[in-house]
Order: sequence, then structure tokens, then C-alpha cells
Amino acid sequence: MAAAVQGGFLSVEVLVQGILDNNVYLVDDGAAVMVVDPCRDALQIMEAVGERPVGAIMLTHFHSDHTGAAADLRELTGAPVYASVQDAPYVREPRKVGTSPIPLHPPCTVDVAVEDGDVVRVGKTSWKVLVTPGHSLGSMCWFATPQDFDGDPCRCVDPAGAPVLLSGDTLFCGTTGRTDFEGGSDQDMRASMVRLSQLPKNTLVLPGHMGPTTIAREAAGAFARWGVL
Repeated sequence: MAAAVQGGFLSVEVLVQGILDNNVYLVDDGAAVMVVDPCRDALQIMEAVGERPVGAIMLTHFHSDHTGAAADLRELTGAPVYASVQDAPYVREPRKVGTSPIPLHPPCTVDVAVEDGDVVRVGKTSWKVLVTPGHSLGSMCWFATPQDFDGDPCRCVDPAGAPVLLSGDTLFCGTTGRTDFEGGSDQDMRASMVRLSQLPKNTLVLPGHMGPTTIAREAAGAFARWGVL
């Protein structure tokens, strides 16, 4: 069952799926639902979505525990799949990552390959693409503020709520994703921490595993661990 996540300016629900307890987010702005990192059970995700339209399937990176249900969900909803230019080839042609116990996901079409700085509109919300390598070459975050919603406020939107960052396996509560997988890099991860540390301090961070955090909290957490002050 999906659980509500409090604090952001948009309605957010989270499903935990798979043997690595992946977070699958349903972000609803009243016009469309954005599904982020569908892990493994498309039917469970669709049950949580209900009758709401799915406007996009967003992938933060290519690892199979974040993409396992993407192909099925795309078929069920007709929603486009978004991935970074760097990671899109591995979504289309899956490959094993390190010693991960996660089986390879089915090949999935990437309808839109995005680059750093792109803006993607889902429903009435414009999401900024922040490519934040370190965990994989094309790891990225999706970022939006209340000012990026251009519709009339509804039950799904709180204009006084915090900006939202969907951080995948780049930034967790107190730590970051591993850097020893293919395409990973300590140097890149530190640069990504520098960049994310400059976001608004009240930004609600929704990671791919574990619970939410904020940019302010990570000043003494993940950012400090990477020497970012």
C-alpha cells in the first residue's frame, strides 16, 4: 500500500518494492501522476495509481532495481519513459551491475533521453533535470519548486510546501550511493554533492532507498562526509 510523504509542495506517495527496499514514488499535481523508478511490480503500482492518469515514467538511473517494472508500466499506461542520455542505452539493453542480486530488467524503450538542464513538463509542473553522476555516469535528479507549478492550486498542491528533489541513488539520508559500480566515480560524486548542497535548504529530498531528508539536514550528513561545507 502506498504511504503519503509529507512536506513537499506536491502530493507524493511511496511504495516500497523489491529485495533492496526500493522507493517507488507517485508524484501527483492534480493533472497527472509521475511515477519515479518503478522497481518490479507494475500491477501493484497501477493499483496505487488508480484512475489517475500517468503522465510520465521517470528513471533516475539504469540499475535494474530502479527500472524493473518500467517496460510493463509503459505498456499499461502508454506514458513516456524518461532517462538520461548517458544511461538510456543500458535501459534499452540491460546489463548486470557488479555483484548485485537483482535480476536484469526487461529491455525498455526510452521515449525521451534527457540532458542536464532540460526541463520536462508533467501535468502542470515543470521539472528540472540535474545530471548528478557518481553512482552511475548518467545518474540524475528531478527538481521542482512551487513556482514550477502553473495551474490553480488544488488538493494535490500546497503553494507553501517545500521544493522537491527526487534523488535516486545519488543522495540518501546521511550518505550517498556507491561509487564502485560501472560508471561510478568518487570525483563525480563529490562534484554532485557540491551542486546539490546549493539547492534551497528546505528542499525535501526523496531518495531511492531509505527515508526522506532535506538539503539542510545533509549539511551535517552526506555533504559533510564528502567534505562539502
